[in-house]
Amino acid sequence: MGAQRDQAGRSSTVPFSAGTQPPAVALPAGACDCHLHVYDGAFPAVPGARLLPPDASVDDYRLLQRRTGLQRAVVVTPSTYGTDNRPMLAALHALGAAARGVAVIDGSESDAQLAHLHAQGVRGVRLNLSLGVGTHADMLGPIAQRIAPLGWHLQLLMPADLLQAQAAVLAALPVPLVFDHFARLSPADAGRHPAHAMVLQLLRTGRAWIKLSGGYLVSPTRSTEDPALDDLARSFLDAAPERVVWGSDWPHATASAGLQPLPDDARQLDRLAQWTGGGERLAQVLVRNPAALYGFGPFPDLPQQTET
Repeated sequence: MGAQRDQAGRSSTVPFSAGTQPPAVALPAGACDCHLHVYDGAFPAVPGARLLPPDASVDDYRLLQRRTGLQRAVVVTPSTYGTDNRPMLAALHALGAAARGVAVIDGSESDAQLAHLHAQGVRGVRLNLSLGVGTHADMLGPIAQRIAPLGWHLQLLMPADLLQAQAAVLAALPVPLVFDHFARLSPADAGRHPAHAMVLQLLRTGRAWIKLSGGYLVSPTRSTEDPALDDLARSFLDAAPERVVWGSDWPHATASAGLQPLPDDARQLDRLAQWTGGGERLAQVLVRNPAALYGFGPFPDLPQQTET
């Protein structure tokens, strides 16, 4: 597997991540990866799942943290498992206070079940209307109503046309919204598709957040290096820099499915540094904004990781 170090900023090989070098920019203390998944073959995939990646564990992910300097994490239940949140919850248990979770529910859960998820670190629910199995736009209102008393957010992945079609519904939901993967807008949509203007408005009014994650998913070149992403990323940062977070999308299930090359996560962070200009705005996106969205406590209370 190559060299493995217990200090950030050292060359190392990381499963499911191209490259071996750390980011060119030093990350601020408490930097958070707001979008990653874990996969475990001990848990069955939901029938009809379109992405069936190999196992990707917390131990694998810790190697990425060591290479990059990332210290906090948000684990999202992927479409592979439907509403089975056990792999995500096991990851939260392993990562401890430095992690939060985003679950998938169908709305039939009891109040006690939702409270139990909250106690384990869950702070939001994802509704995947792009790759999810058995999900549909009619679930937006009922799911939002269930999670509103907990103070959770609703994380959305949906095609741009559907996003625009649901504009009135989204604006009326009683919870904050989080759009992952650039709101599934392509660089060509910036300033052209009405969904882009809608997302910018929701950001400006404090109704929504956006994850600069999965740039390679929305780029026509299937690469975060695509310079066409620059204007799209900066449009969100210019609109509401206090409502933008970043995520690696590790372990890049679409890459293992052959849909695009495996990204270099250190380079993904370098691209974020280019979009933000580094400095205080980079710290805002990587530290302060995630702390506000996911309820992380003050830093630096995290234990140092050591080799085992």
